[in-house]
Amino acid sequence: MTNSIINPVENIEVTQNLSENFILTTLDDLYNWAKMSSLYPMMFGTACCFMEFMAAYASRFDLERFGMIPRATPRQADLLITAGTITMKYAPNLVRLYEQMPEPKYVIAMGACTITGGMFSVDSPSAVRGVDKLIPVDVYIPGCPPRPEAVIDAIIKLRKKIANESIQERQQTGQTHRFYSTRHQMKAVTPVLDGKYLTSSSRETPPQEIAQAKGLELPLALPEVERELE
Repeated sequence: MTNSIINPVENIEVTQNLSENFILTTLDDLYNWAKMSSLYPMMFGTACCFMEFMAAYASRFDLERFGMIPRATPRQADLLITAGTITMKYAPNLVRLYEQMPEPKYVIAMGACTITGGMFSVDSPSAVRGVDKLIPVDVYIPGCPPRPEAVIDAIIKLRKKIANESIQERQQTGQTHRFYSTRHQMKAVTPVLDGKYLTSSSRETPPQEIAQAKGLELPLALPEVERELE
């Protein structure tokens, strides 16, 4: 029995066999293959996770070998990687960027601050506790911050998800929850620190109880303060 090479290194011969000149596939597979092989992420970052996202594009990891070309405008991107903390002040801008992206579009939540608020989830009055309250998320990357290998692993998982999609079911996979539209009943409160403590009445004129207890007249203000007020 002689050993034969299954795929020998030689020039490809053009044959007349029908099975070797046609490729049979489905529209879903062809569409998903083109879509997963040309993901265009938007250059978006708000905190330290964006440094790891940039490192994934460096020569050591070379994220562009997956066909991912970063875009500077949301109208030319179909992937949004939320790399960093999202605050309530920035939430409307994030939703606006997501809505400007054309369909089909995908979101990867990168880092603990984006997923649950991270270190700011306990005592921060401005950090959003989960970006999925604003926009739908397809893949989560835990870590603080995640390594570039974790970003590549999330891209591979997203490619597998895209490969299993169907064009007929696209309208049924929309976002079902939207917490950003909830109106909070907040009341305006007068600020405690107004910056006018040097000219307050209690500082210019000390209370009479203090003057009577000391038995002497207190100065209105120190000479340095008087010069600043002048």
